[in-house]
Amino acid sequence: MGQQNRVAFYTLGCKLNFAETSTIGRQFTEAGYAKVSFSESADVYIINTCSVTENADKKCRNIVRKANKLNPDATVIVIGCYAQLKPNEIASIPGVDVVLGANEKFNALEYVHRKEEQAIIAREAIKETKEFIPGFSAGDRTRTFLKVQDGCDYFCSFCTIPLARGRSRSADIATTLKSAKEAIDQGAKEIVLTGVNIGDFGAGTQESFLELIMQLDELPGIERYRISSIEPNLLSDQIIAFVARSKKFMPHFHIPLQSGNDELLAAMRRRYDTSLYTNRIKRIKELMPHACIGVDVIVGFPGETEEHFNVTVNYLKDLDVSYLHVFTYSERANTTALRKDGIVPKNIRYERTRQLNILSDKLKRAFYDTQLGATRTVLWEKDNHDGFMQGYTDNYVRVSAAYQPDKANSCEFIALESIDSNGNVNAIPVVTEKA
Repeated sequence: MGQQNRVAFYTLGCKLNFAETSTIGRQFTEAGYAKVSFSESADVYIINTCSVTENADKKCRNIVRKANKLNPDATVIVIGCYAQLKPNEIASIPGVDVVLGANEKFNALEYVHRKEEQAIIAREAIKETKEFIPGFSAGDRTRTFLKVQDGCDYFCSFCTIPLARGRSRSADIATTLKSAKEAIDQGAKEIVLTGVNIGDFGAGTQESFLELIMQLDELPGIERYRISSIEPNLLSDQIIAFVARSKKFMPHFHIPLQSGNDELLAAMRRRYDTSLYTNRIKRIKELMPHACIGVDVIVGFPGETEEHFNVTVNYLKDLDVSYLHVFTYSERANTTALRKDGIVPKNIRYERTRQLNILSDKLKRAFYDTQLGATRTVLWEKDNHDGFMQGYTDNYVRVSAAYQPDKANSCEFIALESIDSNGNVNAIPVVTEKA
C-alpha cells in the first residue's frame, strides 16, 4: 500500500473562512488524505484567501512561496474571496496550480492532480453562485464556527463581499440544526454563529434568524452559543430579549457601526443611522448590564474630514461599548466608494486608526474594571501560556489562571479578581455557584 497523501491548509480572514476551510478539510480526510500542518511537506496545499485584508496579493505570494519551498512538486490551490475577485492576478503568481472561485472551492478534490503549464482557473460569474454549502470549523480551537449564512444583498459602497460571495443565502433551520449537532458530537463546547450577514438568515423563506436561535437553544449537549456579528438594523428587540433570557446564548454582541457620523453612514450606504445604533446599545444594556459589546469602525473613508472623525470619536466615547475593531479604509476595485471625492491621505488614515485603537484599549479596560468582583463562567482553552491557562467568560472577558490541563475545553465558575500586566483578568475558581 502506498504512502498516504497529505494536505495542508492556510486560512486568511474571517471566521466564515475558517468554517469553510474545515469543511473542505473534512472532504479531504474522508477521501483518505492525512491533514498536516502548513509548515510540513504536503502533496496538496490549499490557501483560503480574503479580500478584506490589505496587501492580499503580497500575503498570497508569500504563502505560495512557503508551500513551494516545502514541496516543489505539490499542487497549490488558491480559493476564497480574493480568488473570486482577481483570479488572473493569482494565476500569475509563480507556483500556483489551481484557482477556484466561490462556486468551485468545495470541489477542490477534483483538482488535486492537475498540474499544467498554466495555472487552471475555475470560476463562474458571482451571479451564478446560488448554492449554500453548510459547514463548521472543528479541531483547531475551543470555539467552533458554525456557518449559518453566506453572501450579502447590501452592497455597501466600500465592500466587495457581495462581488466575492454572491447574494444572501442560507440553509433551512433543519439543515442548520443538523450541522450544529454534528459539531456538538465532535466535542464543541461553544458554537459561534457566523456568516456574512447572519441577521439575514432565512431571506426569501418563511424562516428567520430569531427562529433559528430559538431552536438552536433547545439542542442538548452544547453549553454556549455566540452571535458573531449582526447588523444593527437586523438586531431586533426580540433577538435581544431572547439572548437576555437564554442560558446558552452568551451576553456578547458584535455590532458593526463603521462611522459615528450620519453623513458618512449615508455615503457608505449603511441601512441605519446613529440614533438606531444608540437605541440598540441602550436596549442591550437595559436587559444585560454586564453584556460585552464590540463595534466595527472604518476610518479614512473618502470624504471623512477631521470634524467627521471627531464626531465618531465623541460618539464612541459616549456609547456603553466594550471594545472596537478598527479598519483602515483601503480602496477596493469595483466599489462605488472609488468614485467619491475627498480621498484621505494614508498617513492621516493610519493616525486615526492609531487613535481609535488607543480608545479601544481604554474602553476594554473600563469594561473589565466593571467586572472585577463578579462571578462568571469561563470556558478554558488548552494552550499553556508560561504556566497559565486562558479563556473567555460568558460576557467575553479574557481571564487567566494557573494552568491545569484537565480543565481544558471545560467550563468553570470563577471570581474575577484583578487585571494583570497583559490586560487579562485573574480568575479564582468558585466551588459552588451562588444563588
